[in-house]
Amino acid sequence: MTRGGRTELGDITPHNIKQLKRLNQVVFPVTYNDKFYKDVLEVGELAKLAYYNDIVVGAVCCRVDTSENQRRLYIMTLGALAPYRRLGIGTVMLEHVLKICKEDGNYDNVFLHVQVNNEGAIKFYEKHGFEIVEEKKNYYKRIEPADAYVLQKTFRQKSDTKPTENKQS
Repeated sequence: MTRGGRTELGDITPHNIKQLKRLNQVVFPVTYNDKFYKDVLEVGELAKLAYYNDIVVGAVCCRVDTSENQRRLYIMTLGALAPYRRLGIGTVMLEHVLKICKEDGNYDNVFLHVQVNNEGAIKFYEKHGFEIVEEKKNYYKRIEPADAYVLQKTFRQKSDTKPTENKQS
């Protein structure tokens, strides 16, 4: 397969939610419950199916998180079917999410959990400006390794109301 294919993002609706369920079953080692899929239908632009030459090959699902006195965007899932990886599809999905954050202007950061042995995902997110900010022991149930890294891309610091310039005298 070549990178010359066409990648487009489409809405997740009650008519295609089963495609998202099937995709997640294949792509991720964890199972998502019915509430996850019900919530995905409510988040609008924060959840998208990725099409490569009109075939569903990936998806991204996010939600707003207001913990720790911050407004954060949590990437619940972002993944593509194995044969379609390294074709820029994940980048299209991530750039969609980052564009939402930028246009909104009120997110402190965007974050996600990644299994500690998932080097491909870690490198992908680091390439896009994310950094490992925490390791959570026994985060996952029923999969090994159970530990997860929290990767985060920060837009503004906790104490900032707006970005500041670092002036030296």
